[in-house]
Amino acid sequence: MTKKFSIFLTVLFCAFIGGVCVISLLLPDKDFSPLENRYLQKPPKLSLETLGSGKFMEDAEDYVSDHIAGRDFWVAAKAWSERLSGKKENNGVYFGAQDTLINRVDTPAWEDTPAQQGVPAKQGLSTRLGYLDTLVGNMSVPVYFGLIPSAAEIWRDRLPAGAPTADEKAIIDQLYFSTGASTIDLYGALAPHSGEDIYYRTDHHWTSLGAYYGANAIFEALGLEPLDLNSYQKTTVTDQFNGTLFSTSGVRWLPPDTIDAYVPNEGIKVTSWFKGSPEEGSLYVDSYLDVKDKYSYFLGGNQALCVIETERADAPKVLVVRDSYSDSLAPFLTERFSEIHLFDLRYNLSSIKGYVENNSIDLVIVLYSFANFTTDTNLFLLGR
Repeated sequence: MTKKFSIFLTVLFCAFIGGVCVISLLLPDKDFSPLENRYLQKPPKLSLETLGSGKFMEDAEDYVSDHIAGRDFWVAAKAWSERLSGKKENNGVYFGAQDTLINRVDTPAWEDTPAQQGVPAKQGLSTRLGYLDTLVGNMSVPVYFGLIPSAAEIWRDRLPAGAPTADEKAIIDQLYFSTGASTIDLYGALAPHSGEDIYYRTDHHWTSLGAYYGANAIFEALGLEPLDLNSYQKTTVTDQFNGTLFSTSGVRWLPPDTIDAYVPNEGIKVTSWFKGSPEEGSLYVDSYLDVKDKYSYFLGGNQALCVIETERADAPKVLVVRDSYSDSLAPFLTERFSEIHLFDLRYNLSSIKGYVENNSIDLVIVLYSFANFTTDTNLFLLGR
């Protein structure tokens, strides 16, 4: 390489970096990235406190990263480079077989982990289970406990060879053996259907088909008649769903998912608490099909409380302590309950015991995905 050519490459590289910096400064800041489905870093606040703690530089780095010109292209390029280099994972997401993205699931500790060297303390499974058993002891109605295994467990055959992930079935079995709650065998309901589209390929949730199998597992545990899928007409509401794993992985080369609905919306009254006060809701919110967060088509997304009333006056009332998996499950639950009360501990600090008594609830189901149960910091509210 000649000296002139070396100088040319150096000048070209500096011009490129300088051009990207100038364009990034001139472009208006964005608050939200639809492609990544998250809010972007705001400009860092300069003060003696933030300078001394290092937070200013940390926020400044995140701000520059979030607002660099062509960010979506660079995110996708990084994922491509990871794949071409032979790596099978990017940002905690595995590049699975059959055009599938699968979240890595770490093995949780059974006992609490104390804080050390800037790493916060973590609750172990035994503590989390203790909160559940406190709820069981407080209730005058039956309490059922269900853990939904992730795609990493049910679709193990799609994982890259040797990819580490938690043995969810063994951990779920241990939790079920140790709790005083009645349990729901969701693994047994999903595993026989692992060859079907029971999870989205670009999202961590189960599909409506997976939720159907989950609903029947609940009905079996309660001694209720199972549903027959053949009695429903499947409606594909969109074929352009790119979910959370699409957003976090940087992968942009996979075909999008479809979202299906089975249960009609007739004869259903939905009341939602999105902002602390009741408002009319719906089993399905069509406006979300036009935005990135299409999974919120079910019930309209996260909310502190959602009450679904059906025309089945003689059926029991159920309270479900839920995460987002329950949103696509709820339509199937309307087939066997007179009322479904979806209670989210992330946004609702009310006493479950008091709520059950005040609303004449017949049974409680604590229903979580495996990953959420092992990481949620709000489970202590179960015992209030």
